[in-house]
Amino acid sequence: MEFVKKAFTYLKMHGVSGTLQKIVRLLRQRTFNYVKWMKLNDPKESVLAFQKQYHWEQKPKVSLIVAAYNTPVSYFENMVNSVINQTYSDWELCIADGSDNDEVERKVKTDYTGEDRIKYRHLKHNYGISGNMNKALEMATGEYIVIFDHDDCLSEDALFESVKYLKDHPDCRMLYSDEDKISCDGQKRFDPYFKTEFNIDLLRTNNYICHLLMVEKKVIDEIGFMNAEFDGAQDHDFVLRCADYLKNQNIGHISKILYHWRVHEQSTALNPSSKLYAYEAGKRAVSEHYKRNGIKATVVDQPIYGFYRSIFELDGTPLVSIIIPNKDHLEDLQRCIDSIVSKSTYTNYEILIVENNSESESIFDYYGELEKTHSKVKVVRYKGLFNYSKINNYAVQYTSGDYLLFLNNDTEVIYSNWIEELLGFCQRSDVGGVGAKLLYPNDTVQHAGIVIGMGGVAGNSFVGFGSQHPGYFGQIMCARDCSAVTAACLMVKRSVFDEVKGFDETLQIAFNDVDLCLKIREKGYLIVYNPQVLLYHYESVSRGKENTYAKMKRFKGEIETFKNKWYRVLEKGDPYYNPNLTLDAADYSINIRQKL
Repeated sequence: MEFVKKAFTYLKMHGVSGTLQKIVRLLRQRTFNYVKWMKLNDPKESVLAFQKQYHWEQKPKVSLIVAAYNTPVSYFENMVNSVINQTYSDWELCIADGSDNDEVERKVKTDYTGEDRIKYRHLKHNYGISGNMNKALEMATGEYIVIFDHDDCLSEDALFESVKYLKDHPDCRMLYSDEDKISCDGQKRFDPYFKTEFNIDLLRTNNYICHLLMVEKKVIDEIGFMNAEFDGAQDHDFVLRCADYLKNQNIGHISKILYHWRVHEQSTALNPSSKLYAYEAGKRAVSEHYKRNGIKATVVDQPIYGFYRSIFELDGTPLVSIIIPNKDHLEDLQRCIDSIVSKSTYTNYEILIVENNSESESIFDYYGELEKTHSKVKVVRYKGLFNYSKINNYAVQYTSGDYLLFLNNDTEVIYSNWIEELLGFCQRSDVGGVGAKLLYPNDTVQHAGIVIGMGGVAGNSFVGFGSQHPGYFGQIMCARDCSAVTAACLMVKRSVFDEVKGFDETLQIAFNDVDLCLKIREKGYLIVYNPQVLLYHYESVSRGKENTYAKMKRFKGEIETFKNKWYRVLEKGDPYYNPNLTLDAADYSINIRQKL
């Protein structure tokens, strides 16, 4: 299975046998759950019959573009039949065949001569994947183009659901769907990928969009189709060019499995090392995308094939103000400060400790020592009762940086370039805030982004996964856009913080960081999770557990405050979390329920 194969390669390199075992167990459970999910959610015969009889006021023609090259006849037949069996009828299948034999041609002439919606051309030369696809496009007359691999299959309702989505979303000019894998014999489906809504930072890390992909022909007329310079990753380059040309509201996602990606020895789905050139091409595609957008960034490989890391060039060395609330807890604060001072390679920062009603003399002695020995450190006092939002809002007035870095006193920096990594993303004009990957002291994940609705309100994703675990299709190791990240380590532009009027002070302890992130997103900025920013988080050491009546009452009240404020977001669901995944657990497991 494609992603697991890549993960195994990476984990074996690092000798992480325990994580391998966990992945195998998780994979087995997901396979079992997916069988149950298919029984509940695959369209029934009655639904397919209804779709075939559905009356469309307007029926756009859809052109499916296929580049064939020495395609095994059985795969080719499965591919063509999956199109013929579509419940939506206004399509054409445009096949440009660069094969050095006539097996596909004979199949077309023998079995499909009566199907005038199939357009076939045996090319005189093999022009490569991009060249052959461009030749197929020349035959297309449809208003919309679907990119279709020669050995894959569509679900029967793929085109119906796609056209219906276009009708329901008139601004949509490009859309993609969820997908799964099929075995060589086409009898088994597995490894479903339930995807996020459009996610530009994830797309720069990995071509998560992939299949099914439908694009308005007018868009292609403007930007061009496949570029042979990126053969092997031509679809990644194409999607990035589409993203450059379109606005976010022009890009749609259908949370249904509409595409089946066949796995065999030559496919990257099963054997990622079979096309190493493709990953080099993908890296270049992302680099060119940055150049087109005037973003100075270096793209490098991650240990798993097909995944990239973007290192953004800093625009100067702006002052970063690190804000750390504290009450007593000398050992925790000392560990936090020591890690910042000893490890940070970025030097233009200030540390503002917000003292809140400490009782021990030792902590005040430590404050005095810090201010004497570290010119970057300043201590201010907030004398009110503990209110995380008020404390941080109060602290901001004493800072001078253009970038605010909210940090818990129970954290410890691991990577020395953590500030550069936060700042590189945060300096982008489209980004409002950037969060980190946080680990418990036992090297398991405490935070890798927050999902709205998880656990009823909002919850951290991938809690308890091993530190080296790539996560669901690489999402622990991928920089990606999220609805929210934790303020245990959160960098925000000062201008954006002021624009949204800071933290909501009615949320004293819980969900104030989620609320801040949602306010930032409401203003049109992105919230980014960056796994290259890695810290330990000794969570809840500072304020203790919610184990008294007063604390539980306050916590319940803050849940209601958050729900009342963001009920529309909760009803709609997290755009970066697929509705086919459960909200009852943090592991991105399948939601075994029938969708309405």
